[in-house]
Parts: sequence; structure tokens; C-alpha cells
Amino acid sequence: MDHTKLDAIDVHVHVETDVHGHLSLPDDFLEASAKYFSADHRAPTLPEIAAHYRERNLGAVVFTVDIEAATGHPPLSNEEIARAAAEHADVLIPFASVDPAKGAAGARRFRELVTGHGMRGIKFHPSLQDFAPNDGSAHPLLEVAQELGVPALFHTGQTGIGAGMRGGGGVKLGLSNPMLLDEVAVEFPDLTIIMAHPSFPWQDEALAVATHKPNVYIDLSGWSPKYFPPQLVRYANSLLQDKVLFGSDYPLITPDRWLADFGKLDIKPHVRPKILKDNAVRALGLEEAP
Repeated sequence: MDHTKLDAIDVHVHVETDVHGHLSLPDDFLEASAKYFSADHRAPTLPEIAAHYRERNLGAVVFTVDIEAATGHPPLSNEEIARAAAEHADVLIPFASVDPAKGAAGARRFRELVTGHGMRGIKFHPSLQDFAPNDGSAHPLLEVAQELGVPALFHTGQTGIGAGMRGGGGVKLGLSNPMLLDEVAVEFPDLTIIMAHPSFPWQDEALAVATHKPNVYIDLSGWSPKYFPPQLVRYANSLLQDKVLFGSDYPLITPDRWLADFGKLDIKPHVRPKILKDNAVRALGLEEAP
């Protein structure tokens, strides 16, 4: 990817279906999430995602979520995602997802996904994968990520997945408290950690971790910017201007909607390009990318 040709980089784009029509999540989870976001239930294929972003001159970090151990739902193929992203390398940056429950075997597979298939990072969703970031279960995967110099992206805060379902679909919100990542940042000081989303109801915790730990970033996906809490905007304009990243949460929130609302936000002119692209270039290691 030649990032110099792009206007912005969206670091949070979900792949929800593959070429065979398999879905990344059970139907009831996807329906609950679409209802929570008041969004149409869209599941574009990777070529469709690439076309959507290419038309807008945007890059996109794309990934699925492997929740097989907790739910029994088979994951989408990381290899297929990597292959499709390679075919659209001008706009797509693929991240792997390997369930931490898969242990050492999962870590070996993740290493091969990076070294053999071109994956550029790894995505975790603690509430869906039913693990705490600081309980050690993800450490084999994080050790590989730190060694190979690729980022780890963690969902934080509330999730629309399971919202309104009986028992929340079994999804435990507390596993996505961003303060749990503070310990991870200590254990893995050379690992780039990206905390996904404004972390409701723990926004102050997320700001504290990102301010204190130099290897921790925040992506702004999952919310329209017009709903960002004031302290997030204040920190993005000041202490964390080099640590916050544009992310939409496509297909639930489109980049068009996010960027339109971001344009109305009171962000300093010199900070705006940092959030839209420059910080992502650094966090993703794109300066050295071929």
C-alpha cells in the first residue's frame, strides 16, 4: 500500500461474510447489533469493501473475529481474508483473528498468517471471545505480535453485539474494560496496542491508559463523532493528538457518516490529518511497508 496516495485510513472495518456466504457471527448476534446501531444489516464481501473504500480514496484495516471456542460458531478464514486483501492491496490492510482459547497452536498459526500470508496485525474482542486481556490466555498470541512488530487491536467498552438479547447473548461487558489493557501494556512494552472505540462507560480509564503507556493508541470507531464525550475530544486535541485514530466500524457505521460528522467536530486544523491518517501510518508501521 502506498499510503501517500490515500486521504485517510480507517483502522476498524469488519468482514462479516465470505465468498461462500458464511457469516462471521451467528444471525441473532448480527441482527441485535444492527438494531442497536439503527443500521441496515449489511454484509459486504471483501471485494465490495475494497471498492467502497477505493471510491473514497481511503485505506481500510479489515478483520473478522474468531469466537469459535465461546460460541461454537465457525470463524471466517483468515487465509481467505489475507488473499482477498492482497488482491486489493492498494486499499486493504488485513488483520488476523485467532481465538486465544486455541493456545500454542493458535500462536503458531498466527505466526504463519503474518510471515506467510501477509497479515499486518491481530484483532481481539474479549467480551465475545470470553477472556480477560490480562488473564494470560492471549499471551502466546501477543508474544508473537510483539516479536514480529505487528499491532494488537482490542475491542473496549460496551458492544452492540448481544444487546437486548436474553442475558445479553452471554456477552460479558466487563471483559472489555480498557483498564485491563494497562497490565498488558506493562507485560508487552514493545507491542503496539490499539484500544477500539470510545470506551463507554470507561472513557476516562481509556484516556488514562493511553496517556500513561506510550505503546497504546485509541481508535474512534463505533460512534458517530457528534456523540464523542467531551473529555475524549479535549484529549484528542491535546495530550493524545498523536495517539487517536480514525475508525468507522463499517459496515455498521459508514466512513461517509463518520467523516461528515468528524468534519463538524471542533478539532484543531493541525490535529485533523494526524487523526485521519498520520497516526495510523505510524501505528501500523506503514512507513517501512513495501
